[in-house]
Amino acid sequence: MKQSHEDFLKILSGYQGIIHKVNLIYFKTVTDREDNFQEVVYNLWKSFPSLKDKEKIGSWIYAVAINTSITKIRKDYRVILMESVPDTSEVNGQDEIDQEIDFQQLLEMLHTLNEIDRSIMLLYMEEYSYNEIAGILGITSTNVGVRINRAKKQLKTLLGGK
Repeated sequence: MKQSHEDFLKILSGYQGIIHKVNLIYFKTVTDREDNFQEVVYNLWKSFPSLKDKEKIGSWIYAVAINTSITKIRKDYRVILMESVPDTSEVNGQDEIDQEIDFQQLLEMLHTLNEIDRSIMLLYMEEYSYNEIAGILGITSTNVGVRINRAKKQLKTLLGGK
């Protein structure tokens, strides 16, 4: 049990960035992101003994994080407003300020997508293949392609393009 506990902590420390990315896509408030982080870690711990393919740890973490997030959203179905615009006074240089604003705009646009499409776009931006995305989400790779194209069109429309 001790070795299992240590292995889990090593994996968690190496891959916790995935959980943070998923939380940024799904939750607008810091409190909700922190709550969901704990829930994801709990669900990872529960399912850790059944992890068979140690080569696909990242995919496993994405799958658990996405499923946990969607479950939380459905359970707590409510409209959440962005807490605040990031404090740019700590950022040095106009380029970094512009990047932060662009990132916030991207997050806002991604929040307009439904839960599954958000997951797909997150994994797509992380350069997962259609087949890998399909495996993580339990849908066909054709469906992944269709949803990516639709999401791109929707995001382009939000940017003012046609």
